[in-house]
This record gives sequence, C-alpha cells and structure tokens, in this order.
Amino acid sequence: MHIRDLLNKHRTTFSFEFFPPKKPTGAEALFCEISELEQLRPAFVSATYGAGGSTRELTHELVVRIKRETSLTPVPHLTCVCHDEGEIRGILERYAKAGITNILAIRGDPPADMAGYDPESDRFRYAGELVRYIREFNESGAHPDPRGFGVAVAGFPEGHPECPNRMVEMDHLRAKVDEGADVIITQLFFDNRDLYDFRDRCEMAGIRVPIIAGVMPITSVKGMKRMAELALGARYPAPLMRALNRTDGSAEAVRRVGVHWATEQCRDLLDHKVAGVHLYTLNKSTATREIYKTLGVKDSTALG
Repeated sequence: MHIRDLLNKHRTTFSFEFFPPKKPTGAEALFCEISELEQLRPAFVSATYGAGGSTRELTHELVVRIKRETSLTPVPHLTCVCHDEGEIRGILERYAKAGITNILAIRGDPPADMAGYDPESDRFRYAGELVRYIREFNESGAHPDPRGFGVAVAGFPEGHPECPNRMVEMDHLRAKVDEGADVIITQLFFDNRDLYDFRDRCEMAGIRVPIIAGVMPITSVKGMKRMAELALGARYPAPLMRALNRTDGSAEAVRRVGVHWATEQCRDLLDHKVAGVHLYTLNKSTATREIYKTLGVKDSTALG
C-alpha cells in the first residue's frame, strides 16, 4: 500500500524506524525487536541506509525480509550521495521486484572516512532530483504496481544543518514536493513548537502534503551527545535538561525521563492532529511499547 493511502486511511498514523545492523550477526536480534513491534500494528516501518550506501546490502536484506516475513509495510531509505544512475536504478528495480511500494528519498551524507569525495561527480546532487528520477521510473512502467513507488522526503523542523537561511530551506523542500513527493517525514525534535512552526511555514510556502512528526525517546546521555555532535536536530529544551538534571544520573533514570518526555510529545502531537508520529526506535522495542501503553493506544489502526 502506498504511504499516501495509509495516511488517508487513518486520522493519525504511528510508524517506526530501524537501522540495519553493521554486521549480519546482529540481524536476528534486530528481527526479534521488529517482531515485538509488529504486534502494535504500525502503519509502516522505515529502514535507514548508511552514508554513501555503506549498509546497502544489509538495508536491502532487512527490507525484503520485513516484506516477506511480516505483515508490516516497509519504507526503505534511498540516498543519492556517492551513487551513479545505474546504481540507483538497480536498487529501484530490486525493490520493485520484491513488491516494495514506497521509498524515502534523501540526499544523504558521504562516509566520514571518504577522503577527496567530490559531490559534483554524483548523478543526483539533491533529493529533489532523486524524487524526479523515481517518478520517471514509475512513469516508465518499470514497477509491477501501476502507480509505482510512493515517495516520502525529509523535513527539518529545527532547520537543515547545512542551510542557515530558513527561507531558502523552504524553497528546497517545496522543490522536492513539486517533483512529486507524497509526504514529509521530519527529523527528530524535542520541542513540539518547532514542529508546529514548521507546519505553518510549509502551509505558507504552498506545501500541502501531509507532515509526519519524527520523535525519538532519549535512552542515554551518550546518545544525546552523539546526536548533538551529528547535528541531527538535537536542540534540547531547558525543561528537558532540568528533568534530566534532577535524576541521579543512572542509565535507568535517564531512560525513564526520556520515555516520559517522548510520551508527552506524542500526546501533544495527537492533540494537535498531526498526520502521523514516526518513532525512531534505535532498534529497541521497549520504549516504543511503553509509549503506546501510556498513551492508551491499542495500535495504529485505533487512531482512525
């Protein structure tokens, strides 16, 4: 089912994100976590794609296995950085053959250890160009589904780390939508006011596609520092920091604060009628299941 159909079917969707293990030995442990979350009946699940396609095969194997062995709808990430046209087409053909009907199209970042990388050498320099190519792929009839792939793109409520000009940033986002994106899935954020402001600015820019809010429960101080270093949208509000400072610093206390904060984010997002909530699971099912339980959500289908 296309992601736009899923959003039309439910008042608000819940969805989850996983990242492939760096080594095949971690695949079984991850699949056990995915099986735990399958019981919550999310609208879809996404799978990340490493910098420069460094986890290409592991991503493909995970996505195909989810499609083949579960009832879940997989939405794999596809990045264009460090890829030529032939590689991108080959990936699309493999997913089409496997019955995958959605793609999250992003530019991506080159591997940190790739010395001398020249972005000018890439066939697609921007996500909008990748979206256009996917639409052309669809129109060519290369996908068994007559409609081809549904396409999601990324949005940045706190601003794109490489684009300090927020007006130009919205122009880039509008370009991705104009090329045919069906939905926007945002990067993680910790202050819902950023999402509501982002949603209003999208409306003023004429961006009418649904916006799914990305939420990630904090589970460790180490993880917080890592997100800040990567500039992935990690502006920690003072109330959150005060709540963390009130703990004894133990891993469990930090985890409880993080899950509580994310739960309150989700509650408020539901009250403000967001199109969907996308939970970054960090490949663990516990926090997501706790959020569902506290919110009183039976499964994603109960929301619409």
